[in-house]
Amino acid sequence: MARFLKRKMDTSSELIDLDTLPSDPYDCKPIKSYNVNQKDAIRRAYILRGPYQPRGIEFPQTKFQGDELRKFKEEWYDKHEYKGWLEYSSKSDRVFCLCCYLFRSHFGDGRDTFVCGGYNNWKKVHASLKKHVGLVNSLHNKCFQMSADLVNENQAVHTQWDNRTPKEKREYRLRLSASTLPGKRLLNGGLAFRGHDESKDSLNQGNFLELLELMGEMNEELANVILENAPANNQMTSPKIQADIKHCYAQEMNHVMYQKKEQMAVVIHFVDKVGIVKERFIGLVHVKETSAITLKTAIDDILARYGLSLKRIRGQGYNGASNMSGEFNGLRALILKENVSAFYIHCFAHQLQLVVVAVAHKHTPIWRVFETITCLTNVVCASSK
Repeated sequence: MARFLKRKMDTSSELIDLDTLPSDPYDCKPIKSYNVNQKDAIRRAYILRGPYQPRGIEFPQTKFQGDELRKFKEEWYDKHEYKGWLEYSSKSDRVFCLCCYLFRSHFGDGRDTFVCGGYNNWKKVHASLKKHVGLVNSLHNKCFQMSADLVNENQAVHTQWDNRTPKEKREYRLRLSASTLPGKRLLNGGLAFRGHDESKDSLNQGNFLELLELMGEMNEELANVILENAPANNQMTSPKIQADIKHCYAQEMNHVMYQKKEQMAVVIHFVDKVGIVKERFIGLVHVKETSAITLKTAIDDILARYGLSLKRIRGQGYNGASNMSGEFNGLRALILKENVSAFYIHCFAHQLQLVVVAVAHKHTPIWRVFETITCLTNVVCASSK
């Protein structure tokens, strides 16, 4: 199936033979459908092979409304502004962009005519190609530069690193650690990284730079390799580097959250010796799964830990999930088998939430009220002032 007609992507983790990669853009699969460990090798293979440019063939003619027959012309391959990326599909009679096919997914979903569908309006082809190329910082030019960088071994990370002296490597590691540690503390406290004025003469350059400077004042060896004492192009303090640090920590947090175990919060509602009703959170229990029998076992354990008996329970309340409130096999039923006095009540807070959500879906002013309250709460709670 064509690149632009393909609806299901091959998510196989198997590596493929680079010599079997299709040449015609019509047959190429999206780059993101390949094994993640082989994507760069596939890109490099396509770049070294060059854009698919069949020559010496009869290009089909297409008649446009109110115009003569038009077709793709072989000399377009050699035009300076199209060199190195323009390719033609003899199977679909359309033109594609090789570098955007290889790298456009870095900047979004790759939905571009010269990537997904190909272009065949030969009447306006030059205007469309010029628009596709765009200005200096266009996505096409960024993809074109990435193509050039990928096959340039001198710019590869491992090549740059291997060319460094032991002293340079040690200083680089120190500088990297010095930049990531303040980032960790600032994120942990929900504090801003940057300041309004980060110039050298500013009294407050922002939390990130101020913490980094403080670390240098406390450690002479560190001070010799950071800020002004670091190479101008390797200080690791630019806004982009700060953003990268935040992104890396965010990725790590996501990874940790994905690996977290299922948890069950246990709260008891009771009357004290003087007749006052109280409610206390007594524990957060890790469970292997959320089946009713597993949850029941966890509750038995935590009650036994505090010397409480299941026989003395006079009520139980959960949300409406089947594993919790199921009449026959839910947690509610398992507890009732041991104690018929533990009457089940659907959690009032959960009921209120369901009502609010249902009403908010149908009445715009209501959800706007809750949205405003949420925004105000976030601003007030996150403000250091």
